Amino acid sequence: MQNTPQLKLLNETGFAKTVLMPGDPLRAKMIAETYLENAVLINNVRGNYGYTGYYKGSPVSVMSSGMGIPSIGIYSYELYSFFGVENIIRIGTAGSLSDKIHLRDIVFGIAANTDSNFAKQFGVSGTVAPVCSFDLLACATEVAKENNIDVHIGSLYTTDSFYNYDINANKKWADIGSLAVEMESAGLYLTALRCNKKALCLCTITDMPLSPLEEKCSIEERETGLNKMIGLALETAIRLKN
Repeated sequence: MQNTPQLKLLNETGFAKTVLMPGDPLRAKMIAETYLENAVLINNVRGNYGYTGYYKGSPVSVMSSGMGIPSIGIYSYELYSFFGVENIIRIGTAGSLSDKIHLRDIVFGIAANTDSNFAKQFGVSGTVAPVCSFDLLACATEVAKENNIDVHIGSLYTTDSFYNYDINANKKWADIGSLAVEMESAGLYLTALRCNKKALCLCTITDMPLSPLEEKCSIEERETGLNKMIGLALETAIRLKN
């Protein structure tokens, strides 16, 4: 990744201590242009946009992760290890695996079940449990309550397969309590644990893969329907001590 000298007074790397991380680079661009003041582009390697600006007077960065655990694993590791970042809040989309969670609902991932082998690199003789930072979760939950925004809190299912050959995979993970399916959270949580940093994943439901009608949000709704989640993430970011 590249940095930009204009923001040396804020951070010698150009990044704030807290980074919001959507998957889509164009969503990162939209967030920077819509919500941040004096936003500066500090990374565009491979079209992966990263910006730093100010939200209500506090520095915040936003950078896309791309799709899947390998991609978010690379970017989160570099942000934590080389760019002075302490907190990453993923703001993504997910498919509901619960009949109690509907389109446009927000899910906070307290943990991330996964079918990925990403954790095998650690060589432990057991199962690594990818979990979020309690500090970030507690802060985001407080922000949601203050703003009268209902959220669901529980386990996510992070999959390596967008088109899974096992058509019953989502149902199996739902049966053991996974609230929603997505593709990045476990990689982020494991990387944060490895780097001794903090992470939290917020997801807006845009698909209902287990419903008979396979309901989903339109492309337009995906562009405009995430504002509530983005607002929660920004308000959380400016309350964090690091």
